[in-house]
Amino acid sequence: MLYLAQVQKKGILGKAGLRLLARQRSEHTWTVLNDDELVLVAEPAQFNEGALVLIELTSNRQVLSVNDAKEWVLELVQKFLLTGITPAFLQQETERAEQWRQSLTLQSQELDRRALELEARKEQIQVMEETLKREKESLKREKTLLDSMMAQSKLNPSN
Repeated sequence: MLYLAQVQKKGILGKAGLRLLARQRSEHTWTVLNDDELVLVAEPAQFNEGALVLIELTSNRQVLSVNDAKEWVLELVQKFLLTGITPAFLQQETERAEQWRQSLTLQSQELDRRALELEARKEQIQVMEETLKREKESLKREKTLLDSMMAQSKLNPSN
């Protein structure tokens, strides 16, 4: 796991302390660490006290590598601060994204409501079609019955 750390005073027995400042959670996400956890390493001669370093630790807190954080910090400055990406800008973008999410949620709910309405109307139309079909068949039977009665009355004018 990758950490941002600060080189502390030289320790005893040729060890230096690295105070962990932040931990990488994903490629672009870091968590600031509030506790003053120190990791002891063999004295990194190239790093002065107070220097920022990137360290890679195993799950057992064993140091895999220690690298100068200068290039990494400069890259952050170049990527974000030189292009105007400030904490206020990021907050505004976060709020805008939340508004979009809420708007999309409302639109989705409205579409779901309309789909339910359409389904209900479709069912009503199907019921009406069945009712009309039965009434049509009933009227056909009545017409056939009337036609046969009329034909019979023509054959037997005495009735």
